[in-house]
Amino acid sequence: MRNDAYSDSKGKMIYTLRLGPLVRKLPIIPIDDSTAIASFVILGDAELVNYAATAIAPKINGVDLIVTAEAKGIPLAQQLATELAIPRYVVLRKSKKPYMGHTLHQQVKSITTDSKQVLYLDQANRTLLQGKKVAIVDDVISTGNSVEAMTALVQQAGARVMRTAAILAEGDAAQRDNIIYLNTLPLFTRTGEGYTTQPPGLR
Repeated sequence: MRNDAYSDSKGKMIYTLRLGPLVRKLPIIPIDDSTAIASFVILGDAELVNYAATAIAPKINGVDLIVTAEAKGIPLAQQLATELAIPRYVVLRKSKKPYMGHTLHQQVKSITTDSKQVLYLDQANRTLLQGKKVAIVDDVISTGNSVEAMTALVQQAGARVMRTAAILAEGDAAQRDNIIYLNTLPLFTRTGEGYTTQPPGLR
C-alpha cells in the first residue's frame, strides 16, 4: 500500500495512511529531539475500527478470548469479539482499583510514553483466562514491549497466546514474522526543519 508524508499549508508535517479503501491524515509528532511518529488514534473512528476488525478476525479465528491493554486497543478488541461471536474480552488495566482483587502485574514502557507503566490483570479475568487460547491485539505494535508485557501476564494466568495482531506495525515491527498486521507505519528522523522516513534498525 502506498503512503505519503508531506507538509500542509500551515507547515505541519502530515503522513497519509491508506488502509484498504480508507485514507487518514496523521500528524507527525516528535517523541524526542531526533525522532517522530505519525499519531494514529482509533478512539472514535468507528469506520476504521470496523474495517480493521473485519480484516483481522479471519486471521485469529479459533481463539477463546481477545486480550488488549487499556486504552487505545479497546475499540478493536470490542469489534473483534463481536466479529468472532466471543461474548467477553479482557482489558489489562494501567492502574489498580480496589475491586480488582489479587492482581498480576507487569511493567512496560512504550514508544509513546516518557515513563514506565504497569499493566494489571484483575482476579476475575485471571480466572477467566485459565486454560484459554487467546489473541493479543493492539492498535499499533512498535517496539513490541506492550505485547510482550501482555503475553507475560496472560501466560502467568495459565492462558496460551495463539495470535498477536495489530492494525499497524510501526518501524522495525514490520520485520517481525510472529505478528499479524494490516499495514506498516514508518518512524521519522528530524532533518533540519522537517522529517524523513527512518530506515529500519536505526533506533
